[in-house]
Amino acid sequence: MKEYRIYLLLFIAVLIVAACQHRPKEPEMREQVKQDEAIEVDKESNEVKPFEVELMDQEGVEVGTATFVEDEDGVHIAVNAHHLIPGEHGFHIHEKGICETPDFESAGGHYNPEGKEHGFDNPRGPHAGDMENLEVNEDGIVEQLVINNQITLEKGKPNSLFTDEGTALMIHSNPDDYVSQPAGNAGERVACGVISKKKK
Repeated sequence: MKEYRIYLLLFIAVLIVAACQHRPKEPEMREQVKQDEAIEVDKESNEVKPFEVELMDQEGVEVGTATFVEDEDGVHIAVNAHHLIPGEHGFHIHEKGICETPDFESAGGHYNPEGKEHGFDNPRGPHAGDMENLEVNEDGIVEQLVINNQITLEKGKPNSLFTDEGTALMIHSNPDDYVSQPAGNAGERVACGVISKKKK
């Protein structure tokens, strides 16, 4: 009888030890620490986060967006727009952040802080706001990445897009010929977007 009790006590002791060894850990606290550390890294980083610009047509209807982010090779502008006329379209940054319909003349001329002439094929150019033409598909949609290495998103720089008057993104009706003054013979302004980091 005594041996039975001893074996029973030993068996219970083994179960208790095993249960303690297999006791689940508490990963939630460790995971929370990792998340907090990641947040601190983001706060200390100087990286400019992407922001989006809404593009509207001459009637004030939204026809797409352009996402801006700065990288080592310049400012990347990812255009995703629709309901445009198929073909090539001039694509520029203008000097004022005002998009008043229907003609968008309120946006002024091309963004040109260095006082150059228009056009990639012009030895005295180009404007900082000059960019390659957009290629709109037959269905009226364009999804295109344009890189501009003449501008920055960093405030306070001479070529920053964030000036006192602001700047605007513009799509024209015709292609830019990259040489004619003052805007490459690109025709009407058919879509415009105010460049701003402010939430709407």
